Amino acid sequence: MARLSQVFLPRDREFFDLFEEAGGNIKRSAELLEQMLRDFPEKSELAREILICEQHGDRITHDIVQRLNNTFVTPIDREDILALASAMDDIVDYIEEVADFLGLYKIQAPMEHAQKMAKVLVLACTQIYEAMPRLRGFKDISHYTVEVNRLENDGDRLSREALAALFDDGIDPMVVIRWKDIYERLEEAIDATEKVAYTLEGIVLKNA
Repeated sequence: MARLSQVFLPRDREFFDLFEEAGGNIKRSAELLEQMLRDFPEKSELAREILICEQHGDRITHDIVQRLNNTFVTPIDREDILALASAMDDIVDYIEEVADFLGLYKIQAPMEHAQKMAKVLVLACTQIYEAMPRLRGFKDISHYTVEVNRLENDGDRLSREALAALFDDGIDPMVVIRWKDIYERLEEAIDATEKVAYTLEGIVLKNA
């Protein structure tokens, strides 16, 4: 005779599919931004592709919320589904803001610290992308979350160095203001990857 928990085991596994799709989307967004900053302004047209990723991320989040509203028994606690969907969406939103600012502020050339922060962001998003399939079986993801935490610390250090360099080099005040905004969004994107990692870790521990 089947156990009661097996009778009510959710058959709807599409939440995991959507989360994996979101993981791929944040990885692609970060890679596009890294390419854009590496070869800016020659690759400024990548801002359009990043915007498409941001819109795709919104659709994924909408699909997750809609499915949540139409599903009686979910494979993960409802509040955890919402928290993870929101945190992943934040990453792409911040990435799109960076790309948007580069155009709005008429940036002529990238700063080295921004390029380094974008590389850290790609590495952190890649860790999330690689960890996401393990959520399906609530497998241990500590290797990935520890690495995201380390990368977030690297991002904080680079952000402090970037801001210090802006004020040390006698740069025009308007340029300082513009790049300060860009650095802050890059830091927020990296911080958001750590939030995703912590949320993932909490879900796995709760359901293991």
